[in-house]
Amino acid sequence: MRATLLHGAGDVRVEQVPDAVLKHPSDAVVRILASTVCGSDLYPYQNGPGANGPVTIGHEIVGVVEEVGVEVRTVRPGDLVICPWAFSDGTCEFCREGLYTSCVNSSMFDLEPDVVGQAEATRVPLADGTLVRIPGEVDEALLPSLLTLADVFGTGFHAAACGAVKAGSTVTVIGDGAVGLLAVLSARLLGAGQIILMGRHKARTDLGRQFGATHVVADRGPEGIEAVRALTAGRGSQIVLEAAGARSAYDQALGVVRHGGVISRVGMPQYDEAPIGMASLFRHDIRLVGGAAPVRAYIERLLPDVLAGTIDPGKVFDVFTDLDGVPEAYRLMAGRQALKVLVKP
Repeated sequence: MRATLLHGAGDVRVEQVPDAVLKHPSDAVVRILASTVCGSDLYPYQNGPGANGPVTIGHEIVGVVEEVGVEVRTVRPGDLVICPWAFSDGTCEFCREGLYTSCVNSSMFDLEPDVVGQAEATRVPLADGTLVRIPGEVDEALLPSLLTLADVFGTGFHAAACGAVKAGSTVTVIGDGAVGLLAVLSARLLGAGQIILMGRHKARTDLGRQFGATHVVADRGPEGIEAVRALTAGRGSQIVLEAAGARSAYDQALGVVRHGGVISRVGMPQYDEAPIGMASLFRHDIRLVGGAAPVRAYIERLLPDVLAGTIDPGKVFDVFTDLDGVPEAYRLMAGRQALKVLVKP
């Protein structure tokens, strides 16, 4: 079968690899109908795979089950399924709490050499706890929105849920990538009254307005902080959803959050140190929450609205391609010429 391999910085190739096969009794083999390039894929793309290259890449899929191991009970060949970016058994104490990313048997696409998202098919470990079956007949036009449930929509919703967004909340979202835009949509779904989107790419912020942003602030640094505070009676935002992962985004969040407020960060952090001490978080009772999104916990919550067409998170996809176009997809996303690319093998 064909799959995407990262050979070095900026060097993505689609090559022939061994067919996906069952390895354990709890596995499933899934034929991929749609996958995508994630913003987090751009970090290894820009920096290279290190000494372990070439490596497989990609971690968000919707597909059809082709084969299951003898222990698998919840899905059968022919089922249309969503596969989240992290694998989980669904039975351990952490899974029962909805913290699927901390499953005692957890793993993820990029840690399994024979498991790949940007490919024709993949092995899925822990199929019973990981895969979510989509009931009934599904219009192919819904595939983009269903695909967002494998990562970016669930991650945006995780930001809003960790931040305890509720009816009437004032929310600021930092970052106009796919996760940031779907954090806007999630804040709207949870009833936020004012949603300020901090982003400077007009096509993206226009989509953010469609998703529910009431205001857009294009400035960064002190000017951006002042603009948000001007929109919030000088006090700042009750809840800040940080969806970029850069240290500058964290500093921006710290600048716009209200005393007694909360910063919920879900952007994969590209830094190890940031202020959390007396002068920053502690003195003003600012809480810091978030983390790696256990998107499996949110799929059943969000799926009915996607299937009903009452929300359309798939609008974040602005470029569509096949496997041959994956190298170009990386180039476009790394150059900010595409928001998110959908790949149909």
